[in-house]
Amino acid sequence: MKEKSYEMFKNSTIDEIVDVLDAELQKRNESPIWKLKVVPFSRAILSVLIPLRDEKMLFTPEGNLVEELTPELFFRWSDFVSLKSLAFTIQKSNEAKKLLRTKLDDATCQRYRYISLTQLGEYLSSSNVNLDNEQLDFPISTYNLHQGVSNVIKSLL
Repeated sequence: MKEKSYEMFKNSTIDEIVDVLDAELQKRNESPIWKLKVVPFSRAILSVLIPLRDEKMLFTPEGNLVEELTPELFFRWSDFVSLKSLAFTIQKSNEAKKLLRTKLDDATCQRYRYISLTQLGEYLSSSNVNLDNEQLDFPISTYNLHQGVSNVIKSLL
């Protein structure tokens, strides 16, 4: 991955990152489906990861502390199963006013501040993810589509 990508994920805002992805996407001859999916997908993930980054509360899908937001962590969360899990983790944490379902130390978890799930929730619900029951699965076609979106984003970075 380009060194520029690491710096971007480490320091940039949601809009700055999405603008770079959108600009790269426009330069390429990608199918229109990817142009419709990449920006909202990226914005949805970043709407949660950037606030966690800024509060130094980033974690992996396994719940382990991560020091900085990298393209690799972004791609780990872009797996659709992981993304759904992240949404429910943040939802439960918002309700508890404490970061839950991670291996971060208790003092860090107590510093948790509310993170809006509006963008991520809208994106997941538009992809047939049930946001009321975490145990319900989503169509495999949704998973496959989002693997394609992740692959396009990887090629842009």
